[in-house]
Amino acid sequence: MQPTLLEQLETMTVVVSDTGDFNSIAEFRPRDATTNPSLLQTAAQMPEYRELVDEALRWAHKTAVAGAPLKVVIDLAIDRLFVEFGLRILKIIPGRVSTEVDARLSWDTRGSVDKARQLIKFYEDSGASRERVLIKLASTWEGIRAAEILEKEGIHCNMTLLFGLHQAIASAEAGATLISPFVGRILDWHKKATGRESYPAPEDPGVQSVTRIYDYFKKFGYKTEVMGASFRNLGEITELAGCDLLTIAPAFLAELKQRSGELPRKLDPQKSRDKAIDKIVMDEATFRKMHAEDKMAHEKLDEGIQGFSKSIVALEKLLEERQKALDGKARIGDAAREFFNVYDLDGDGYITREEWGGTAAVFWALDANHDGRISPEEMATGLGIAFMLDRAKP
Repeated sequence: MQPTLLEQLETMTVVVSDTGDFNSIAEFRPRDATTNPSLLQTAAQMPEYRELVDEALRWAHKTAVAGAPLKVVIDLAIDRLFVEFGLRILKIIPGRVSTEVDARLSWDTRGSVDKARQLIKFYEDSGASRERVLIKLASTWEGIRAAEILEKEGIHCNMTLLFGLHQAIASAEAGATLISPFVGRILDWHKKATGRESYPAPEDPGVQSVTRIYDYFKKFGYKTEVMGASFRNLGEITELAGCDLLTIAPAFLAELKQRSGELPRKLDPQKSRDKAIDKIVMDEATFRKMHAEDKMAHEKLDEGIQGFSKSIVALEKLLEERQKALDGKARIGDAAREFFNVYDLDGDGYITREEWGGTAAVFWALDANHDGRISPEEMATGLGIAFMLDRAKP
């Protein structure tokens, strides 16, 4: 019997599960797993994780200094929630889990370092080795400098929101363990910029970007691993077969598991070493110049930080309302209104896909009438299904 595409891919690439859902991770049993604020926000709304959310809130309430403002409790609870998800994922997988630093710290080197140290402390206090945790940092110059400091302390980093070769080179020279170039988001930008509806897989701008980074790293012997991320179609994945790692959403993992046929290796370190590639001397001035000249990378980095920051703000609102519910102080509708206002950027009473900026699956789940926008009523209904308006069972 011919092996499936997933089985063949796993012989040449480490497959990582791109989800915060334990059930999906348990089904596909990847070596590693990664989460981000959007994924955690999605999982936090799922009824099966309600107790995990409540546990994080109770822990934060006990840990915070007596009389601390609710914001302090919520900040602790979010950090704890990220770690709790990571700890449960580590019980399922043999490898590493990636846990993200608050995206609002993306231009704050010291703040990012302090947050990373706190997350690692939470992991280690719970018995998990730092060797099994990757701290995710945005690939700004400041985020890369944070990674350089953390790697020297044995805290391994995964550089995310990476769209350009300059970000990749700077991350590798800082000694980052892993980079996660965003294939699908690069494609999104080029489709919008050119008006094209699609690209053949070999011509996909995201695929070409990751290939160029992979070739550069192998040519010059960088130890930093390349993990393609954020896929829009199966062709992007198969075209990057042989990449060090690929982080793949459950829907695509299922498709790869169901399909058979020959899967040729597209990326190979020896072929990369044989290519004629010029070395780029990377410093801050060069980084900032290349970033300013790369409109796609500049726009997508800013957009990504904004989207992840928005997901954190939304998660804060959700946990604030849950804490009020546990305290018996919440009123029906509070969560929906607060959550809605975070996303309704233009105040027109609807949330569009562009305003949402987070996980598409959550958007379409909330968009009950499928008109491409979420109304306050749909938000209230969606959150009620999840648990946030279920005040009868706090």
